[in-house]
Amino acid sequence: MIHTRRQWLGAALAGAVSGAFASREAWAQQGASGPIRIAVVGPLTGAQAAFGAQMKVGAEQAVADLNGTGGVLGRQIALEVGDDACDPRQAVSVANQMASRRVQMVAGHFCSGSSIPASKVYTDEGVLQISPASTNPNYTDQGSWNTFRTCGRDDQQGQVAGRYIAEHFRGKKVAILHDNSAYGRGLAEETKKSLNAAGMQEALFAAYTAGERDYNALVSRMKAAGIEVIYIGGYHTEAGLILRQAKEQGMNVTLIGGDALVTNEFWQITGAAGEGTLMTFSSDPRRRPQAAEVVQRFRSRNIDPEGYVLYTYAAIQIWAEAVKKAGTTDPRRVAQTLKSDGPWQSVLGPISFDRKGDVTVPDYVFYVWRNGSYAQM
Repeated sequence: MIHTRRQWLGAALAGAVSGAFASREAWAQQGASGPIRIAVVGPLTGAQAAFGAQMKVGAEQAVADLNGTGGVLGRQIALEVGDDACDPRQAVSVANQMASRRVQMVAGHFCSGSSIPASKVYTDEGVLQISPASTNPNYTDQGSWNTFRTCGRDDQQGQVAGRYIAEHFRGKKVAILHDNSAYGRGLAEETKKSLNAAGMQEALFAAYTAGERDYNALVSRMKAAGIEVIYIGGYHTEAGLILRQAKEQGMNVTLIGGDALVTNEFWQITGAAGEGTLMTFSSDPRRRPQAAEVVQRFRSRNIDPEGYVLYTYAAIQIWAEAVKKAGTTDPRRVAQTLKSDGPWQSVLGPISFDRKGDVTVPDYVFYVWRNGSYAQM
């Protein structure tokens, strides 16, 4: 039989695609007696390094606990650690590194601006991704097969914040600020939307540049406008500086922020100026009975499992349960199991996922900073 060039190229392409899928399937079964490789990726350097540290200790403890009870499917877990510094380009680079190391699952990333571009790499390379912290809706709204999160979404968090401001600060002059990041701007816009729907209009909606040290020009602008409440869609570093500089200029303001203020570093920046700051976050997992034993293990090591420690632990814990249920580490089959089965028991309590990979029951509540620490209201 004589083949045309087009027929030959078509056959070659089909063979290459078939081989690619076969190799990916082989990844899940590679070295059946060897370790299963997974990863945690977050900002271990840069302004958000405190959150990357939370993720790292959460992942390490989860892997240690799994390996201490025999691993998963009779195999030990090997943990890769990646640093994206909350930079989108670095996140893509790290995602490619993790794919080349044939990890089956990534607990990460932290910043939505990193998770979203990295997710495209993981989708193409057949890696399951469960973020403990990325709240921008676009992360799961893209419809990829492999994207999950153990946290809530900005459109859910913003609804809670906007309603609260309208209820408790009606008649006050409110400024809504954001840092133009996927997380910060998204959260600010959702809060604005909720506030406006409740019949209240903000006096100022503005962006600031992340990474600066002097926000006095912005503070002076708010002071001149008579701002009494500042809502910030952004991270703890800039939020703390803006609040401190506002208080130094004599402003009597209440700062309200989102889940990126959930680190003790916020108070280190603000000092007493942080007193009374409010923020939204899911109900404190450290108080949940399902987390009691794990929390005690952390505290025996002088680690407070605050912020995203337990959310990262839960991401790996739930993945392991789904692997056991599916009987394979193949990421696509595990993803299908995560969505079709459940609820999955975790340190966060029972978790189920919808078709997008979002948790079905988010539970955002308010916290307040008092005397150098934060507690659920």
